[in-house]
Amino acid sequence: MAAELLSIHPVNPEPRKISRVVDLLKAGGVIVYPTDTIYGIGCDLMNRRAVERLCHITGVKPQKLNLSFICNDLSHISKYVKRLDTPEFKILKKLLPGPFTFLFESSSQVPKILDVNKKTVGIRIPAHPIPLAIVHLLNNPLITSSIKDDDEIKEYTTDPEEIHEDFKHRVDLVVDGGTGGNIPSTIVDFTLGQPEVTRQGLGVFDW
Repeated sequence: MAAELLSIHPVNPEPRKISRVVDLLKAGGVIVYPTDTIYGIGCDLMNRRAVERLCHITGVKPQKLNLSFICNDLSHISKYVKRLDTPEFKILKKLLPGPFTFLFESSSQVPKILDVNKKTVGIRIPAHPIPLAIVHLLNNPLITSSIKDDDEIKEYTTDPEEIHEDFKHRVDLVVDGGTGGNIPSTIVDFTLGQPEVTRQGLGVFDW
């Protein structure tokens, strides 16, 4: 059965629709949803079977899991990173929510959750009401990857109807939050001592 294309208001997400999405995630569903950069594909971090499905859909081996955790506030982050010093916290507070992925050494919780010896973790708090509302109600992060075309050139699809056409037989739901972007998040690596931009994307890292 093809996945539904569910339209949710991008500025004021309807609580009833967010509840539907969260119920699906709690049941082990995989969804495609909008962010402040490009559309993402994700599931409930705490549902191991869903994470395995996500790996299968995205073609990532669990041992090579380099997916990001979508959180909804800074207090959410501390559970998953080994250490968050005051200077780093100030940088995050200044730039989040926003189009950044921050890499940290993972806490001891992360390998237990994923059953993979994962030394680093990518953290995102997107500046977009839909994923923030989903994560807030789910009360767990989404583990997520960006969607991209199968084309070798990294062309990101921005039209939710096209995305639905591509993914309707692979995921359980596609959230239509309007036209997406085609520039990914900026990746900033905090595991190297000093923060270092390892991928320049939409966010300008000026600290």
